[in-house]
Amino acid sequence: MPKERAIVHMDLDTFFVSCERLLDSRLDNKPILIGGVSDRGVVASCSYEARKFGIHSAMPMRMAKQLCPEAIVLRGNAATYSKFSNLVTDVIKDSVPLYEKSSVDEFYIDLTGMDKFFGCHQMAIELREKIMNETGLPISFGLSINKTVSKIATGEAKPNNQIRIYKGTEKPFLAPLSVRKIPMVGEVTYKSLCDLGIKKIVTVQQMPMQLMHKVLGKNGLTIWKKANGIDNSPVIQYHERKSISTERTFDKDTTDIKKLKSIIVAMSENLAYQLRRGNKLTACITFKIRYSDFQTYTQQQRIPYSSLDSSILPVVLNLYEKLYNRRLLVRLIGVRFSHLVEGGHQINLFEDNEKQIRLSLAIDKMRERYGDRSVISAAGMEAKSISRWNPFSGEPPPLLPNRRR
Repeated sequence: MPKERAIVHMDLDTFFVSCERLLDSRLDNKPILIGGVSDRGVVASCSYEARKFGIHSAMPMRMAKQLCPEAIVLRGNAATYSKFSNLVTDVIKDSVPLYEKSSVDEFYIDLTGMDKFFGCHQMAIELREKIMNETGLPISFGLSINKTVSKIATGEAKPNNQIRIYKGTEKPFLAPLSVRKIPMVGEVTYKSLCDLGIKKIVTVQQMPMQLMHKVLGKNGLTIWKKANGIDNSPVIQYHERKSISTERTFDKDTTDIKKLKSIIVAMSENLAYQLRRGNKLTACITFKIRYSDFQTYTQQQRIPYSSLDSSILPVVLNLYEKLYNRRLLVRLIGVRFSHLVEGGHQINLFEDNEKQIRLSLAIDKMRERYGDRSVISAAGMEAKSISRWNPFSGEPPPLLPNRRR
């Protein structure tokens, strides 16, 4: 007989805020906003005291400050949050047989079969207490037979609590909740469901699966299964990245061509270096631009597999030239490398320059020793800071938006 699955979802409560309060107790019990501090910024995290005013993550900071003028606004520090996240990860790693770190503050833990020795629920309770005792961070968890129900249960358990959903009670537990609680149901999908008169999960449960498929296609099938508590996806400790990307939102919309090109060069160089550091190659480059009227355009180009600046940078700049419209101010630019595969650069006998390849290797050695920005192109010096996280370490990217002038 197959074993009954026991999947725990753990989520650190208002993680960024909790970290800041550990560092400064004067922030306790006060409305806190963390994110971009300028009017162009967005809220990355907020305390429960701030949420009482209707503030939520991804809200424009200007609006949040209008709703709660007395809120304390902090820019936040991704390095600090990564440090605390790693402390929690170490506790989990030492305590369970299999876990998946799905974001900087979320974990899935597979305790299937552990009830024979410890009791899965009791083990989850003890692990939560251990995390709180060793890190000082509040954390909530949900326990059920799959990832979807456990994640939703964690949301219902917050703040700083726990819920267990017994096998066979998944549908009654989910039924009265909003369809917005289902993972993967974003604003657009939620609006589509509301237009159909679907606001509660119970409505989806009562609908034929074929109807959901007809109305919403493949996503409709997935939503129907999740609404009925069906999810066989495994807990996977490591996810192979299929793409890497970086974006920059400007504090002020700009038409400064020199500034735009400098940041594009810095972004591309940094991503290409991350490819080489991770022994990866890309075959598809995408450039993204958003204008002041929020119109967003992307264009991509396939290239022979490469990780060299000399092969990648001209393509990125060419895509930028095709998309840039000088009549409009630019709000955001972004670069993305996809179709990643394992491997080092294959030297092209007729096109590659041996001197250029040796120079690239020498620069990478200096970056490894002295930091990502120790050697940069003169053309990229306008970019004061570029995200330096390693995308191939198995860690999820930091959540704070990278907003600089």
